[in-house]
Amino acid sequence: MKTPLDIGCCLIYFALQSELCMRELDRALGEISSIRRQMARATEFRGYGAATLASTGVLAMAAAVAQAVWLPEAANHVAVYLAIWMTTAVLSGALIAVQTVNRAQRVHSGMADEMIRMAVEQFLPAAIAGALLTVALMRSGPAGLWVLPGLWQVIFSLGVFSSCRFLPRPMLAAGVWYLATGLVCVALGDARAFSPWAMGAAFGGGQLLVAGILYFGQEFQQKGYGDEL
Repeated sequence: MKTPLDIGCCLIYFALQSELCMRELDRALGEISSIRRQMARATEFRGYGAATLASTGVLAMAAAVAQAVWLPEAANHVAVYLAIWMTTAVLSGALIAVQTVNRAQRVHSGMADEMIRMAVEQFLPAAIAGALLTVALMRSGPAGLWVLPGLWQVIFSLGVFSSCRFLPRPMLAAGVWYLATGLVCVALGDARAFSPWAMGAAFGGGQLLVAGILYFGQEFQQKGYGDEL
């Protein structure tokens, strides 16, 4: 018959074994998580859909047409101008976010959450910087707001460049496009930067370029030519 001391020793032994097992389990889960992150970094992100990106380009062009019709002198109504393009940006972002989550879960399966997290981490700093810069310039007064369209495009190009290592290599061309159009807007140096096509052509053409790169990249991968991209 076991004495209370024996029972106590057994309980201590089982407690130590349980703690050891939990430590081993935590370490194993940590290693698995690290492996998943490494795999995510080495895998091309295919959560962005070409059709959705193209639709945001069309949306940008529609916003430009709306501005041209209803706000021909945007420099005199900067608040309305900002409302048009910020609304367009929010709608485009929401559309991309919903489609990306659904597509990533279908394409990347068990790695979807990690892939989405990596994609967000790459683009989020640029998005936050653009939003904060907009607020800062709005608070400084209307005189310097003409520079916003160009800065938006330059900052967007930085987000594209940051995301390129998870996307087809030709995506660098889209980053160069946004950087070039942004610098042109800044170089205008006056109210011409508020032209509807300064944003419409930049983001409309840029998103269509992104969509084309994704579409043809996926086509080549399906035919077995992924290494050539």
